[in-house]
Amino acid sequence: MIARTDRLPRWLTLAPALVMFGGLTVFPLVELVELSLNDVTYRNGVAEWRWTGLAHYADALQDGLFRAGIGNTLIFAVAAVSMQMVLGFGLALLTSRVVRGQGLYRSVFILPILVPAIVIGAMWKLMLNGDFGIVNQLTDLLGIAPRDWLGEKSTALLSVIVVDIWHWTPFCFLLLLAGLESMPRDVFEAAQIDGARWWSELRHVTLPLMAPMIAVTLLFRLILAFKVFDEVFLLTSGGPGTSTEVVSLTIFRRFFNEGRTGHGAALSIITMLAIVVLVLAAASRVMRRGRPA
Repeated sequence: MIARTDRLPRWLTLAPALVMFGGLTVFPLVELVELSLNDVTYRNGVAEWRWTGLAHYADALQDGLFRAGIGNTLIFAVAAVSMQMVLGFGLALLTSRVVRGQGLYRSVFILPILVPAIVIGAMWKLMLNGDFGIVNQLTDLLGIAPRDWLGEKSTALLSVIVVDIWHWTPFCFLLLLAGLESMPRDVFEAAQIDGARWWSELRHVTLPLMAPMIAVTLLFRLILAFKVFDEVFLLTSGGPGTSTEVVSLTIFRRFFNEGRTGHGAALSIITMLAIVVLVLAAASRVMRRGRPA
């Protein structure tokens, strides 16, 4: 009885956070599900709801633009996040071993993540311009013919991936560096005393200890990568054709440009469920592989 009484202050302490969570997360999600099961039209400023059941979900599976967006989003997320994790972890390892000028290196590495998305879009669109961009000027010095990086189907998605890698690698770097610096030093000292080389230390000590932080970083980046919108919208708007069409851009078109709110809500629900499944699978796989044998 006393134990139950002691729990009351804890629940009262958590109550404001739970109410805020419900208001900002649960309630909008319920509204989104309800919207996906209805058609909403506006007449004279009044919303008229018409029940459609699962019709919007059936239409979503037949949406060719959405299917193209799923494929491009998967390619984008896997390619971009993989490179960001590798580069971020490599930079974190190098920086953690630097004694002098460590603050300067950190400041330089995190600069891209501080730049607003609109500035990144404008800057890289100029750099990748097929007529006067600096990328073509540099490749011309290497004997490579100039090309329209954002205007050709073969290079448009690759260009967007490169921009995202440049933008978000500092995010991975910061989280993984924090993980490296929080690891117990006595474990590494013991490994060095036992004669472990750098590669053995990395494989059998660093990676297993870093597995939780790697999983958390991967989780955050995969979620953000699957929701990518601003970079694609600013650089290519999904073109040429559907070569850079992503799921978020398709939902934006259906929901806002075309006014198909029910269809757009169904696309959102499907995307959210797919992201949850894929992200949890990827994170659990990293955690399993990071555990020592």
